[in-house]
Amino acid sequence: MITLPEAFEQEMKQLLGEEEYEAYRKTFDEAVHRGLRVNNGKISTEEFLRRTDIPLKKVPWIPNGFYYDEESCNPAKDADYYAGLYYLQEPSAMTPASRLPIEPDDRVLDLCAAPGGKATELGSRIGEGGMLLANDISNSRAKALLRNLEIQGVGRLLVTSEDPEKLVTLYPAFFDKILLDAPCSGEGMFRKESSMLRYYSENGPEHYVPIQKKLIEQAYQMLAEGGELLYSTCTFSVKENEEVIAGLLDAHPDMEVQEITPGYEGFAPGVSVNGRDLSRCVHVFPQRMEGEGHFVALLKKQGESRERQPSRLLETTKKLPKEAEEFLAGVRMDWKNGSFALVKDQLYFLPEGVCAAKGLRYLRTGLSLGTVKKNRFEPSQALAAYLKKEEYVSCLTIPKGDDRVMRYLKGETLSFSEEECQGKKGWVLVCLDDFPLGWGKINNGTLKNKYYAGWRMV
Repeated sequence: MITLPEAFEQEMKQLLGEEEYEAYRKTFDEAVHRGLRVNNGKISTEEFLRRTDIPLKKVPWIPNGFYYDEESCNPAKDADYYAGLYYLQEPSAMTPASRLPIEPDDRVLDLCAAPGGKATELGSRIGEGGMLLANDISNSRAKALLRNLEIQGVGRLLVTSEDPEKLVTLYPAFFDKILLDAPCSGEGMFRKESSMLRYYSENGPEHYVPIQKKLIEQAYQMLAEGGELLYSTCTFSVKENEEVIAGLLDAHPDMEVQEITPGYEGFAPGVSVNGRDLSRCVHVFPQRMEGEGHFVALLKKQGESRERQPSRLLETTKKLPKEAEEFLAGVRMDWKNGSFALVKDQLYFLPEGVCAAKGLRYLRTGLSLGTVKKNRFEPSQALAAYLKKEEYVSCLTIPKGDDRVMRYLKGETLSFSEEECQGKKGWVLVCLDDFPLGWGKINNGTLKNKYYAGWRMV
């Protein structure tokens, strides 16, 4: 059996009691649970279950979450994954985003968002009037975040790589909902990733507590009155969890801990700190649920929400280049409900309500439309992932199971019959059944593959 740090063992025995601690220790002999979460922004859970051949078992506390057996299948190699129909995520890590109540038109912030497991779920629920700002201070991690958001078809978004302090200055009391999945000592991941033990020996709870307290204070500053903040970690430590929450409540009496709904019989209540009842917080323990370790706390700021805007907004483009205008005429979207931004040769669309503040380091502002080149326009992979099949004038459908699907995802040139082409020429949206995969250019039955090289199946 794996050797755990002595200090960690003592704290867990205090948290759980001797008997339950032994049950926790026994979970290290059990298999790690693998999960996928259906992207309800693209497909209903019921429809996905009808089309998939991946053997799945329901995650009981996540409406769109499922377990899979990695020895019998590889969902990362399934075409539906490339169509953005699901996201691979450890089951307990699905909990935070599932318990942040998103309403239509909400302005949502994921403050420490990479690699995107929680942000993609939030992005699938913001609707047609909301916005998601997904931030990660690490530029390399933010690039992975962007890819995951775009493959899942999230278009009403901003992706930044900034110190949260800078966001505070531009978005004070702005967001209706904030998710803070804080950096932590990772005690809840010891079962899943034994390498976490090495990192723990270098940086335990004491290292992370100041960071967590600073981040939750910054999140408070950006939360609108009447807004809700969900704080989560993948650790068990009371220092990093309940004590951080208690510190925020002490500093800001206008914050209240909310009930986590819906509840689940496996959820363990938070513990009291300095006489403060924090039982509405939730611990996820592997001995009680089929998942790893997590902590979740939902807080609400008192008051009534008011209209607010960032002080300085990005400049937008009044007139489109002719090449872009001609291509976008074939896209069945209402371009009047938003504005365009041309940054060098890259064209973006900012839907109405997506407020991009001037002065931030953006990886993405709104929906990437494509590249303006001399005498032509190259549509983006992000646009393909965002669109529904019926929203582009010319589509080419490949049924699931056709060997051309995998060949397309690998970047190969494909051939199609006259009946399949139906006289199509030029740009086509290549679809897996009813779900867009990417672009191609068709001529005389030959498809020049335009699937983005960075997304290709290897």
